[in-house]
Amino acid sequence: MTLLRPLALAAATFFTLGVLPLAPSAAAPSATTASAGATSAGAIATGATSAAAASRAAGSAGVPIADPTPGAPKKLFTIGDPRVEESSGLAKSHNFDDIYWTINDSGDRARVFGIDLSGKVEMVLNFNAEVSDVEAIAVDKDGFIYVADIGDNKADRDMVSIYTMPEPKQRGDVEKMTYHRYDFTYPDGAHDAETLLVEPGTNQLYIVTKATKGAAIYAAPPAPSREGTNELTKFAPAPPGVFTDGVFLSDGQQAVLRTYTDVQTVAWGETPTVVAKGATPLGQGESVALGKTDSTLLVGYDAKDSPVYQVPVPVKKAASPPPATATPKPGTTDDAGTESKKSHSLRWILIGAAAFALLITILTFPPGRRERRDRQAENARLTGQSPPTPHRRT
Repeated sequence: MTLLRPLALAAATFFTLGVLPLAPSAAAPSATTASAGATSAGAIATGATSAAAASRAAGSAGVPIADPTPGAPKKLFTIGDPRVEESSGLAKSHNFDDIYWTINDSGDRARVFGIDLSGKVEMVLNFNAEVSDVEAIAVDKDGFIYVADIGDNKADRDMVSIYTMPEPKQRGDVEKMTYHRYDFTYPDGAHDAETLLVEPGTNQLYIVTKATKGAAIYAAPPAPSREGTNELTKFAPAPPGVFTDGVFLSDGQQAVLRTYTDVQTVAWGETPTVVAKGATPLGQGESVALGKTDSTLLVGYDAKDSPVYQVPVPVKKAASPPPATATPKPGTTDDAGTESKKSHSLRWILIGAAAFALLITILTFPPGRRERRDRQAENARLTGQSPPTPHRRT
């Protein structure tokens, strides 16, 4: 007991002076946090490994992880009728949901074929005209068919012609269609062309010339005349490419131009600009038409037994989002402040306990051994007894 008392006093003194660590828990959270961080990192790594394994397992099991060719071309039908030897244009019918109109390239007489979605010729529209090189066909919002006799491989024609006729109301062949003829000349000499565009809101006509360099877009007068020749106006340079057909999308803000190998979405305006491209199946691409939905197109080829495919309308890719950056955990600052407050409170509690222990020690600490002997000797003198003999420890 004698030895414990000084130790208690020393401990109290150490606590008071702050020699002993008063808040070991302040370091513990760091270790705990590090341990938790390591555990979280391990969990993330494990999760990533598991995800990769699951992905591999899905692939090996035949489950597609992601469609590698979204909107891939889909063959719809083949035009197998021997009368359609070289399909050189394609246009969606206004009056019939399942009919597409097509024409033969140069060398055929004046006629239009109505083809259903199986590739079968359902209708033949004959019109009594002397055509030279028919290359394109279109249908406007009012249900009129436009047949464009605008081909000019040698660039030596004095004028080109466009024929218009109303779509029939009923299915069946028509031996003698009523039609109107409009003649046009270019302001800068003859040009070869295979593309006729009809703007859906106004029925404005545009011709896109075909050339490896220097192609242009020409506009017809808003109200062309059937008497005399109408002079075309150069609207804008054509985008780069050798164009074989084209069609306005339903909103009139964009058009799609066809080349031998792809389709190109063009933002219409004072300077038509290509905003997206999409590849098409190999072959001599000659025609394009609106599909069954606003997001699809039908494309055809200049060949016997011409295949017709459905392809998506090319769209501009969305901008990539900025890379994600690490953000601090919410409440990190508050947690640090809380820990600091806890440490400060604990320190004052320990200081108070130490002070209390020191006070108790002082009040209860027994007198020293010498004082005890002196008091015993004084008592012996007063009582007349002999003083006690001190015992030596051996």
